[in-house]
Amino acid sequence: MNICLIGYRCTGKTSVGRMLAEQLGWRFIDTDQHIVEKAGRSISELVAAHGWEFFRQKEKQALTELNAHDQLVLATGGGIILDPANLAILKDDKNFVIWLQASFQTIFNRMTNDAQTTASRPSLTDSSLLEEIKDTLTGRIPYYESAADLIVNTENQSIEVISRQIIKKIEETHVRKYIR
Repeated sequence: MNICLIGYRCTGKTSVGRMLAEQLGWRFIDTDQHIVEKAGRSISELVAAHGWEFFRQKEKQALTELNAHDQLVLATGGGIILDPANLAILKDDKNFVIWLQASFQTIFNRMTNDAQTTASRPSLTDSSLLEEIKDTLTGRIPYYESAADLIVNTENQSIEVISRQIIKKIEETHVRKYIR
């Protein structure tokens, strides 16, 4: 079994994913970081040089590769759900998919306060950041909904509380046998 965290930028996928992996004794992988390490370039550099379509192909390759493993906690890129092939991989019976949510304003605040935003989160549109978040996230909601086995709001909760909440929910479901 793998736990796959999906959601828009800055909803806590990497932070929560690290904590979950630590609590479960599993391996943590951030798909964006995996791509960056393999390419030797930041996401912003990859997108500037080759475009979003190129990056999305790298994202699909990474997800396909990582799905072959077991007992991983994967923090996926916010747009990974846009490709039907990625949705099919996420919905594989071996994966438990958790959609992490936050409000537009919280995402905006987290993005503007994160030093990694410039290198890791190139602009998706020509709109202002808040408008981009609202428009892009609104368009992605049906994709996140279709992929999610569990939805967790990350507003005003610590990473520890969110992680415990997720583990409790997983233990309450049919996937209990996979958690130590």
